[in-house]
Amino acid sequence: MWSEEGIEFHSGTAEDVRFVVSQISLEVKDGFIYDAVPWNNFNHAYGPGSDVPDLLEQARTGDERSSDEALSKLSGRLLQQGTSSAAGALAIPFLVRIVVALPFHRAGILRVIAGLARRQYFGDGSRIGLLRAARADDQIVFEPSGYLANWSVQAAREALAADADLLLPLLDDFDPEVRQASAYALAAVPNRPASVADCLRARFQNEENPAVRACLVLAIGQLAWEERHPGTINQMCAWWQDSNQPAEVRVCAALAWLCLTDGPVPNNLRAFLELSATDDLAPLLESTPWLDHIVDGGFRRCLDQMFHPDKYPHFTSFLD
Repeated sequence: MWSEEGIEFHSGTAEDVRFVVSQISLEVKDGFIYDAVPWNNFNHAYGPGSDVPDLLEQARTGDERSSDEALSKLSGRLLQQGTSSAAGALAIPFLVRIVVALPFHRAGILRVIAGLARRQYFGDGSRIGLLRAARADDQIVFEPSGYLANWSVQAAREALAADADLLLPLLDDFDPEVRQASAYALAAVPNRPASVADCLRARFQNEENPAVRACLVLAIGQLAWEERHPGTINQMCAWWQDSNQPAEVRVCAALAWLCLTDGPVPNNLRAFLELSATDDLAPLLESTPWLDHIVDGGFRRCLDQMFHPDKYPHFTSFLD
């Protein structure tokens, strides 16, 4: 990459997975015409993506056990230890259609889709990292294959954006785990499209499950993170200060507000969050996709990272 004058040398070519994903037609997606996609040119954690079409088809057409086996293999190959892959970005249009059609495994598939559309976490629950999907100016990161992970995540996010309308109805699924996972996936859609933001807010107004409410608040916050949307910042501030809101809503709104703003942590917000780290609330919050990856403390570890960033310089250096 360095000898070829930087990462943009192959931009917009057949070696750029962002370009390749953008060229996959609706006919190919809807018809599951896998042969129209150059799988062999892009890798996952175990080599070329040429084995992905068969696994996708097994997941789509097999019985519940066979489908589960295929999806487990896809997750291990495309999203090994939370690391995205170029082959995974190519798979997203098909995974989206599979999750809509299948009556089972929906939450798991959605989490794979969401993971492909986010940078690797590395346990990062900091103000900089908790709601950060990926940006074009993130530090350069490589996949195990040597491919540019920045491009894979960008391609995955754009693929997700192109088909976000197919996932929006899953916010109303009868299964709360599917509602959580769909909010997590939709939060990675770039450029904060109004349709996604409006649907997340509408679901929040009607949601009765505490864990799903927590996810919806964090998803609304993440969707606003890149542009620091002023209306969302004000909404999060109002929610966390509203004693009539449930505890999980107030806490997640406070976390989102911290991620969407700079400057010192206000004393009243710090005191509120420290008092909220109870044995009852912490497990509920740690069941959300945003916090369940933070090892050795979960919610309390997240607070420590937000309140004492000097103790975690590796997160800041990784992102800057």
